Amino acid sequence: MSEQIHPTSSSRIGFHYFQDQNHYREFDLCEWLPRLQSLNASWLVLQATLNRAVPETFLRGLLSSGIQPVIFSPMDLQKPPALEEIKPLFTAYAHWGARYIILADQPNNRAAWNTSAWVQEDLVERFLDRYLPAANLALQEGLQPVLPPLTPGGSYWDTAFLRSLLESLQRRRQVEQLDHLVLTAYAWTHDRHLNWGAGGPERWPAAKPYQSTPNEEDQLGYHNFDWVQTIARAVTGKETPTLLLQAGAKGVTSSSAAAVETSLVQQELLKNLLGLPAVDPADTDIKLDPLPESIIACNFWLLADEPGGEFASDTWFSTQGEPLPAAHLCQNITTAAPTPADETPAWMQQEFFVKEEKTVQRRPIQHYLLLPVQEWGIAEWHLEVIKPFVRKHKATIGFSLKEAVLACKVTVIGNEDVFPEKVLNQLRSTGCQVERIQGDGTTIATILAER
Repeated sequence: MSEQIHPTSSSRIGFHYFQDQNHYREFDLCEWLPRLQSLNASWLVLQATLNRAVPETFLRGLLSSGIQPVIFSPMDLQKPPALEEIKPLFTAYAHWGARYIILADQPNNRAAWNTSAWVQEDLVERFLDRYLPAANLALQEGLQPVLPPLTPGGSYWDTAFLRSLLESLQRRRQVEQLDHLVLTAYAWTHDRHLNWGAGGPERWPAAKPYQSTPNEEDQLGYHNFDWVQTIARAVTGKETPTLLLQAGAKGVTSSSAAAVETSLVQQELLKNLLGLPAVDPADTDIKLDPLPESIIACNFWLLADEPGGEFASDTWFSTQGEPLPAAHLCQNITTAAPTPADETPAWMQQEFFVKEEKTVQRRPIQHYLLLPVQEWGIAEWHLEVIKPFVRKHKATIGFSLKEAVLACKVTVIGNEDVFPEKVLNQLRSTGCQVERIQGDGTTIATILAER
C-alpha cells in the first residue's frame, strides 16, 4: 500500500460512543444517528475487540450518513493476536468502508503490561515488536492504523516514549508506517485551564518529567496534542494528522471533583474547534489558542452510557436519547443555516421533511427500498433483481419519498439523474440512514447480493 490515506469527513466534530459492544443494532443506529447529526458530527469512536467485529450494517450506516468510524480495538500486549486470525476482520472492515483503526491503548502505562514484562528493558522496542505486525497487516488490507494514544505523563513518561517510538520506526525502516502516520492524543483537561501547555515544549522548554516547575506548564492538559505534534515534527520533519480522543474528560490525574461544570468546558472546546472565540470557563481572561489544521478530528467524551454506568455523569445524552446540558449548549452552536428557499425544490419543503424529534424517534418502517418510476412506468428488471434482497432483509418496497422519510434505513436504486444527491442529503438530515446503489442490472444485482 503506497497511497496516503486522507481524511474526507466534512467536519472535525466527533464523539466516543457507548463503552461496550452492546449498542450496534440497527435499532441503535436509528436512535443515535439523528443525535449525532444534530451536533454536526463527522466522527465516531467505536469500542471493539479483535475477535468480534462492529457489524457491517452499523458501519455502513454511519458512513452513508457522512460519519467516519474510528474503530478502537486495543490488543492484549501480553498475547498479541495471530495475524491469520485478524486478517479476515481487517479485510471485512476495509470492504465495508471503514478506514481508521486503533490497535493499542496507553502502552506507556504500567497497567497495560504484566509485572515481568514491565520491568524488562527496551519497553518501546518490545511494544513495537507486538504492535507492528498487526499495524502492517492493517495497512496491507487497506486500513489506516492510528498510532495508539499514550497516557499523558504516564508510568513511562509519554513524551520520551513517543520520541523513542518514532525514532525506532525510522531505524527499523518502517517507511509505510511513517508515510501513513496518524497520531492520537488524549485531550484530557486534568482540571487545569483549557490553554494549559499550549505551544508545547517550544513554549515551555523548562518543563521536566514528574516535576512541577514554577511558572512552567507541561503536557498534562487539553493541549497535550501540541507536545505530541512537536515531537513528531522534530523526528519526521513534517506535520502529522492527529485525532483527539476523550476531549473534555478530566483524565486519570485529575481530582475527583470537576473545577467547572463539564458542559461549559465542552461548549468552549467546541467553539475553539469551530474557529470561534473561546475562553476558559473558569477564567474568561484566558483565551484559547486556535487548533491547528493538522487536528483532523476532536472526539468528545462521551455520547451516552447505560443508566448508572461508570461514565453516566460525563454524557451528552441520556440512554433514552434526551439531550443533557452539554448537548443543549452545543446544538445551539452547531445549528446549520437553512437551505435558501430559492434553491430548495418544492417537494423538499413539504411538511414530511421537517426534522422533528418525535418523527425521528418513531419510524414505522425499518428498511425501505426506494425504486425509480420512469415516464413509461416501472422497470420489470428492477423488480426481478431486488427479490433476493427483499427476502433477506424483509424490506418495504416503494416509490415514494413521503414513505421513505418514515424509514430508519433507505436503500435507493438509481443514479443522480433519478434521485439527485440533494434529495438523499435531505433524507439524511431527517435521520434516515441512506445508501445509493446504481449501475446496470448486473451491477445492481451484484451489489444487492453482497448486502
